[in-house]
Amino acid sequence: MSNENNPARFRSKTLTAALAFFLGSLGAHRFYLYGPRDVWGWAHVIGTLIGIPGVMLLVATERASIPGWALAVIGAVSVLSAFLAAIVYGLRPDAKWDAQFNAHAGLQSRSGWAVVFVVIFSLLIGAFLLMTGLALAFQTYFESQVEAAKALSQ
Repeated sequence: MSNENNPARFRSKTLTAALAFFLGSLGAHRFYLYGPRDVWGWAHVIGTLIGIPGVMLLVATERASIPGWALAVIGAVSVLSAFLAAIVYGLRPDAKWDAQFNAHAGLQSRSGWAVVFVVIFSLLIGAFLLMTGLALAFQTYFESQVEAAKALSQ
């Protein structure tokens, strides 16, 4: 909603993807696009704040804390969804981006190599973190099963 006193603000696709990559777990990309009242931006902040003590619990208990796992998963969802957002925003065609976010701004987006690198690194780091999390979860599960089998056999 723009008028003469408050012209529409141009929103850069490259900056949005970079914010999602670097500060996405804090909702920076959502706040840039939708403002400080964005519910999903605050969900990122809360998810990250919940995930930090979860990871600390897992480290302190050598991955044995069930509440730690629950909290860490919430934090992981926030982090991984930020990398996914960087990929989705970066891959959106400029014309569709402008139609959604810059319809009244009077400027057009011109994405360059920066957004390509943001997408590539988001895919690499996001996939690495997802696979690491899954590997740790499965390792913990199978170790607990081995310990349970040892306890039964004695």
